[in-house]
Amino acid sequence: MIVEILTESLRTAVLVTGLVVIMMMLIEVFNVRSNGRMFGGLKNHRLGQILLSALLGAIPGCMGGFASVSLYTHGLISFGALIAMMIASSGDEAFVMLAMFPGKSAWIFLILFVVAVVVGLLVDLFHSKYDGCHSMNVHDEDREPNHEHKHERHYGWQRIVMFLGVLVFLGALLGGWLEGADEDVGIGVGSNRAAFNLLSEEWMYWLFAALSLAVLGMLLFAGDHFVEEHLWEHIVTHHLPGIFLWTFGTILVIGVLMSYFDVTSWISDNTLLMILLAAAVGIIPESGPHLIFVSLYAAGVVPMPVLLASCISQDGHASLPLLAESRGSFLKAKLINVGVGIGIGLICTYLC
Repeated sequence: MIVEILTESLRTAVLVTGLVVIMMMLIEVFNVRSNGRMFGGLKNHRLGQILLSALLGAIPGCMGGFASVSLYTHGLISFGALIAMMIASSGDEAFVMLAMFPGKSAWIFLILFVVAVVVGLLVDLFHSKYDGCHSMNVHDEDREPNHEHKHERHYGWQRIVMFLGVLVFLGALLGGWLEGADEDVGIGVGSNRAAFNLLSEEWMYWLFAALSLAVLGMLLFAGDHFVEEHLWEHIVTHHLPGIFLWTFGTILVIGVLMSYFDVTSWISDNTLLMILLAAAVGIIPESGPHLIFVSLYAAGVVPMPVLLASCISQDGHASLPLLAESRGSFLKAKLINVGVGIGIGLICTYLC
């Protein structure tokens, strides 16, 4: 049992860390290539931040959530925009919901998006922007097109280590080695499972495989300053260790607790209790517990307000990188999400 928990925790930590680092590297590229204008303009449009973040959260799976967290931790979107993503996101369970009740899922996602935008705007009225890390700067070497150091390229050990790391991650994605034991996706060459399915996470793996190839090309041709200062010093040295260790530790603790504590034993026929329970379980930065409420709703055991409370309060793995970067922001965001989840659940209960 403990070996399986350790293995699954390590797999999840490597997958989450890899996806986040690839996303952060690409954000760094776009920011530097546009001399800071691409995301600098976003910082001046609060509604645009919230709409973008809510749309990213609405993407099934955790990919959009990782992107929003990366933008937030770099100070490029507001705390309200982060909250909007977390409310709009249903994590990996979005795939299950689309497969089990696609028509109702569309309405649920629409409700989540509207609630996310409204709450995000309200939060930003009372919460100042989060500055994030201050390492995502455009240096003089980046701004000046003919700077003597900008285009120098030597294949030093930092570049080689990052290239090999991304290459191994790409191979693990394509080989299916980062898939969970219960995931019905297979993108490896020898897979004998079903063909590409939009209602699985397979498309996300293919997308990140393509993005990883783009990062490999960037590592081959980018100048030394960008590779060593922006990618190595900023992302690999500053962000990667914390993201991996916090993700691994959190998933390990959750795995141990879940193996000795049966969440399904909490189930009862009391709607109010189930709303409170669903919102509380949403605090866990993991997708598994939320699947209980999706299954119960699909079976007609619990009503829509319970599922809405669960969807609002949880965000799958998307908040794990936030936990690694800012525990204070993670706790505040989760408290707001739980409160909104309970509130919307109770309102729907008395209106329906």
